[in-house]
Amino acid sequence: MPLRLFQVDAFAGEVFRGNPAAVVPLESWPEDAWMQSVAAENNLSETAFFAPEEPGGESLRLRWFTPRCEVDLCGHATLASGFVILTRLRPELKEVTFQTLSGPLTVRRDGGERLAMDFPRLNPALCDPEPPGLAAALGAEPIEVHQTRTKFFAVFSSEDAVRAVRPDMTALEKFHPRGVAVTAPGDAVDFVSRFFAPSYGVPEDPVTGSAHTALAPYWSRRLGRTKLHARQVSERGGDLHCEVLPRRVVLAGKAVLYLEGEIHA
Repeated sequence: MPLRLFQVDAFAGEVFRGNPAAVVPLESWPEDAWMQSVAAENNLSETAFFAPEEPGGESLRLRWFTPRCEVDLCGHATLASGFVILTRLRPELKEVTFQTLSGPLTVRRDGGERLAMDFPRLNPALCDPEPPGLAAALGAEPIEVHQTRTKFFAVFSSEDAVRAVRPDMTALEKFHPRGVAVTAPGDAVDFVSRFFAPSYGVPEDPVTGSAHTALAPYWSRRLGRTKLHARQVSERGGDLHCEVLPRRVVLAGKAVLYLEGEIHA
């Protein structure tokens, strides 16, 4: 029997903006290799799969695959999955909670067209010294670099500097398992960013929710505010509204359905 597939543009209010994610609802789990093949065939930064924890149960498990591998946290594909459930599959619900490799993640209606996600908070640590070769790979010298387990965060002085970065993707691949975010104060928003993860099959990610679980706490400390408006200034671009809590980060944004189809494989 064919499986349904949705493609959703996340962190955007119109199609062809934000970050496209594929969402595949399942009744039971297929082989991991099949899901990886579907993600590679979709060739999007993420394909999300969700299925009941128990046959016929209400609790859902959510998993995310890049074209190359499974990852332990993804923001835009979680937003897309919540959007599919709350607007297409179970529109009577006000929220949905997914069980994931990063713990329970809730997506809820946030008034109007926005959805809000409750994610774990990460506090990036300053790299001292700066990772060797990172500035050369970015083609620009950051003011400072911070890190989490899976990401580097290169801080620049201005939005123009972030927009001007033209990285060497082959060189950035060598920093696996870390992807690299570049960030700076925004001209019209609180902060801007871009994100590169070529070793995961994602040269530049259009909008990266997971990076904002660390970006938002960093900028919250610098700006002295817990509520922040962020913009990822990739070619497609996207907006995130962030609230930094003691142990969590709430990320809110819009999403829009691009296509609905079937998988015959």
